[in-house]
Amino acid sequence: MTTTDATAEKTTDELAKDLSSRGDTRSQRPNSEAFREFIASGWDETVPDADRLEAADFTPARRDALVRRIPATRMVLPAGVLKVRSNDTDYPFRPDTAFAYYAGLGTDEEPDSVLVVEPSVEDPARAQATYFFRPRAGFDTSEFYADSRYGEMWVGRRPTLTEAEQRLGIEVRHIDQLRDHLAKDVGAQLSLAVMPSVDAGVEEMVTQIREQNGLPTGDEAAAENAALKEAASEARLVKDEYEVRQMRRAVDATIAGFEDVIRHLDRAVGHERGERVIEGVFAANARAEGNGVGYDTIAAAGDHACTLHWIRNNGAVRADELVLIDAGVEVDSLYTADVTRTLPVSGTFSPTQRKVYEAVLKAADASFAVAKPGVKFRDLHAAAMDVLAPILEEWGLLPGTAAESLAPEGQWHRRWMPHGTSHHLGMDVHDCAQARREMYLDAELVPGMIFTIEPGLYFKENDLLVPEELRGIGVRIEDDVLVTEDGVENLSAAAPRTADDVEAWMASLRR
Repeated sequence: MTTTDATAEKTTDELAKDLSSRGDTRSQRPNSEAFREFIASGWDETVPDADRLEAADFTPARRDALVRRIPATRMVLPAGVLKVRSNDTDYPFRPDTAFAYYAGLGTDEEPDSVLVVEPSVEDPARAQATYFFRPRAGFDTSEFYADSRYGEMWVGRRPTLTEAEQRLGIEVRHIDQLRDHLAKDVGAQLSLAVMPSVDAGVEEMVTQIREQNGLPTGDEAAAENAALKEAASEARLVKDEYEVRQMRRAVDATIAGFEDVIRHLDRAVGHERGERVIEGVFAANARAEGNGVGYDTIAAAGDHACTLHWIRNNGAVRADELVLIDAGVEVDSLYTADVTRTLPVSGTFSPTQRKVYEAVLKAADASFAVAKPGVKFRDLHAAAMDVLAPILEEWGLLPGTAAESLAPEGQWHRRWMPHGTSHHLGMDVHDCAQARREMYLDAELVPGMIFTIEPGLYFKENDLLVPEELRGIGVRIEDDVLVTEDGVENLSAAAPRTADDVEAWMASLRR
């Protein structure tokens, strides 16, 4: 097999325009005919067969469900575009979640590509999928050596059309054919919807095609696009067998990252920005074992733990304080874990730290105790609050009783626990976020759902309504939970949870 799937050669003028648009006015790339002939020669043009992706066995059922949910519609799912970080450098690319879910691609595959899903002509309840992307250019093209965004010498080898087809198990075409495909039979037989806010160029193309074919634009088009986004989000509420395996991998890699952080904790204590030492150690593990971190790591020591999304991570780590680490590895398939452990930096909880920690653990255990199929998602949070409110009353912090605080018109206890106890988890750390309320908070748990249980207590150092001994202590314990046929499984149980077990865990790793 040879590179017959190559794109057409760019002219030197076209390349110069590309480089100029990226701010490069200092190009020293050679372009003589002699050089062009020489660099095009002497390459091994063999292209081996590509392995089919494991996800490709599961994506057809996902796409079939999508066309049944949104019938008579051609659905356009862009991967997204590269985003400039600074001048001619881009941020690392991560494809849009819906694209990755329905295509089966992960890591950084493939900027500017598009998956199109539509009902099959033979059976409208089955999906037909076509993938459009920019394939590998030939060695005899200037793109090969001169294009710093797509050229093989600059960014590595991209697959051919044939390889992409072998990997995905669906029809694959050149991205230049996208417009013609989208316009065919639109209006008379099919509507046209696009995943919004992913690729502005593709979105504009869809708008133009709708206008040209008599489909409504404006609010009606926006409603169709929003329905597609909602459907893609709700489809992920229940994970298939492949997704559960990926989540197990992500959780295992995350726990290994926590263990490496503990091994390096003494180095963090000795650094003026010890929180960043923790962040860096975890990031190194995430990058080595997966695609990277699933979200910005929270490495919050002392009072920083009372800032819920503390990601600046520029503080010191002191031996007499707690450090709250909220982190997750995203594996190559883009599924991420989300685990939090609050550790005594010295290796031993003080009596006050242990008191707060054990209160949070009781709340987490209460959520675990009620979690099973048939229970409403919102009941997980209620169970945790039913524990924390009486504890805060016992500590003399509430202006009334726990019962009064738990009433909708009370809620005083939420001053120290302002976030929700659970959220769905998967390809996005806050997965399924576009799902309707009745499908999320008000829904019953069913086997295959994966979510977090993560209560906390946060006593800021400037909080004058709590005793001085509590100020500056923030504790959260977060686990990743799979609903089974008769209960739940704590996927992150290998990371110790009780105060005694945390101390023993830290001692074993810091020897």
